Amino acid sequence: MNGREFNELVNMSPSELEDWLKQEQSESSGWSKDDGSGETIGHESGRKIINILKKNPSKDPDKYDEEDLQHMRKVVSYCKRHLAQEEKAKQDTDSKSYKSLKNWGHDPLKT
Repeated sequence: MNGREFNELVNMSPSELEDWLKQEQSESSGWSKDDGSGETIGHESGRKIINILKKNPSKDPDKYDEEDLQHMRKVVSYCKRHLAQEEKAKQDTDSKSYKSLKNWGHDPLKT
């Protein structure tokens, strides 16, 4: 993985993602982590995506470390699975699909 798919699927900027993650609705979809924090897996993923985007704004494939690449693979896998529901997400911005995809860095309303 060189990051190309990740950078195509993650169509939100770090600041857009930060703003989204501050909203209550970003926390109301997805599975809770097992650590008792109350944070969802997708919300945590969004925070990791922000770090990856900020750390390597030029998206230079050589600047991703193994931890970045591991999370980037997860994001690509998650988004691809859920993009099958993208039409529903576009029509219903209150749906869990819409909220979850945004937590994972993909805004279905952006083209």
